[in-house]
Amino acid sequence: MIRRQRLAVGVCALLAALTAGLAFPAAASADETEQAAPKVELVLDVSGSMRTRDIDGGTRMAAAKQAFDDVLDATPQDVELGIRTLGANYPGNDRKEGCKDTARLYPVGPLDRTDAKTAVATLQPTGWTPIGPALLKAADDLKGGSGTRRIVLISDGEDTCQPLDPCEVAREIAAKGIGLTIDTLGLVPDSKTRDQLSCIADATGGTYTSVQHKEELTDRVGQLVHRAADPVVTPVATTGAGQCASAPTLKSGLYTDRAAFGQQRWYKVDVQPGQELRASVSVADDRAVNPSYGVLLRAVTLKGREIVRGEAAGTGRTDMISTGLRYPKPSSDDDNAPAETVCLEVAHSFSAPAGVKTTPGLPLELTVDVVNGPHQAHDVASFGLGRGWWLLGTLVLVGFVAGVVWGWLSRWRIAIWRTN
Repeated sequence: MIRRQRLAVGVCALLAALTAGLAFPAAASADETEQAAPKVELVLDVSGSMRTRDIDGGTRMAAAKQAFDDVLDATPQDVELGIRTLGANYPGNDRKEGCKDTARLYPVGPLDRTDAKTAVATLQPTGWTPIGPALLKAADDLKGGSGTRRIVLISDGEDTCQPLDPCEVAREIAAKGIGLTIDTLGLVPDSKTRDQLSCIADATGGTYTSVQHKEELTDRVGQLVHRAADPVVTPVATTGAGQCASAPTLKSGLYTDRAAFGQQRWYKVDVQPGQELRASVSVADDRAVNPSYGVLLRAVTLKGREIVRGEAAGTGRTDMISTGLRYPKPSSDDDNAPAETVCLEVAHSFSAPAGVKTTPGLPLELTVDVVNGPHQAHDVASFGLGRGWWLLGTLVLVGFVAGVVWGWLSRWRIAIWRTN
């Protein structure tokens, strides 16, 4: 009995592997494209609180300097790196002056490790904590170019320059669509500091990390610098229209936009006969929102007839919601047949609680891909399953084989029983 069960399990596993291999063929490797030099700016809090001795028996400033030295030694050659400080120069009590205290310590560009280390060695904890102004200046330091751009903010406290909320500053930077990511590291396990630094990171798709040891700080900063050197697709900023007639025409690519609460965004895509349009959209809630929400992506004709739609709903358990659609345009016998202009509508049903700002709109990421469609398909309905026809055929074949194998096993079991 045990041998028979093991044989049956082995056969089922073999069939499952066959099904997976047929239904999910290996993806083709993407073409390598030449990328512009990635840029990283390290933004270091040098306010007076950095004198506190609570990181492995030393001051927070000493831990930060050691981390910077180690990271500068390991920075990849192709990364352009810069350093900006906040609270490093003004020791007085004038809040207005203290909130201007941000300076470029080392310009973003090819790295001279000796010069950068020398500049870091001169830092002494001094003044205020103007995080918002420092982020605005850092964004200016990184403007221009098409490569990866990343700000790494290291701080041990809340911004002291309200009402310029650094979280709102991060949202404004993200709303510009320049593809800039802000990662934050907190040196104090304080709930208010954690909430603020998390909000800054979330607004731009970055990460927040709490660190309490020198090794953790060094490792995390190094990881973020190296991550900037990884090849990535940089989204292109676009602005959708309120109606299809005035919408921008998009090519295949990755796009970012902002959609206000209760607002539809429209885009256009040209699809040639025999091609297939594949589109997906993700909307992120970069601030507090009410539970129960959804996102809709529709493809319609210029005359307003709906072709296909994709939709998804959420209940507050995630910070992002996505959906997609596929529209194959049938081939034409006319070689001069014109392309069809397809209108894409993006809408979401997020709502903001009382007291939460509704501007700028929520960030959305739209992927558009126009590829050659499947062969020998004569109408849209025949494409309804897409590649599901492969799966359906595979399941039928596997079912037939499984039936034959199971019948053979049954006959073998009866023969053994009769013999015994």
